[in-house]
Amino acid sequence: MRLEEEIGMTQFRSPFQKAYLNILFTGNWLEAQVESLIKPFGISPEQYNVLRILRGQQGKPINLYKVQERMLSRMSNATRLVEKLRLKGLVTREICEHNRRKVEIAITQKGLDLLNKLDPLVEEQERALFERLEAADVESLSEVLDKVRGN
Repeated sequence: MRLEEEIGMTQFRSPFQKAYLNILFTGNWLEAQVESLIKPFGISPEQYNVLRILRGQQGKPINLYKVQERMLSRMSNATRLVEKLRLKGLVTREICEHNRRKVEIAITQKGLDLLNKLDPLVEEQERALFERLEAADVESLSEVLDKVRGN
């Protein structure tokens, strides 16, 4: 469905406004798709993001600041997210021996097992979301979005 129909707006101030609103609307729509996929597993999209960051560490702990820095939504409260994941047994949280103010986080085997269950579901969802686009269009879309962010 076209943006105009989705948000009930028939005219835009400019093509820039339409593109801006389309990006915001589509971002929220994509997040809702991810949330509906992972909600049955008892985690939020932000918690899923933290788990993926920790898996990328390949067993090496990472401090909370680095987790926050790598998050897709940097406005999230990483401390709260990590604590919820720790209570579920999906991550560990250790105080650094060399610097007592530094907290290091690592994914547990239970967290890795959860991601292994989610991976094929997420990959299937990604393919389904972009099935109407050619591979070149998907690459172009990523390039355009990078340009919007100034990269």
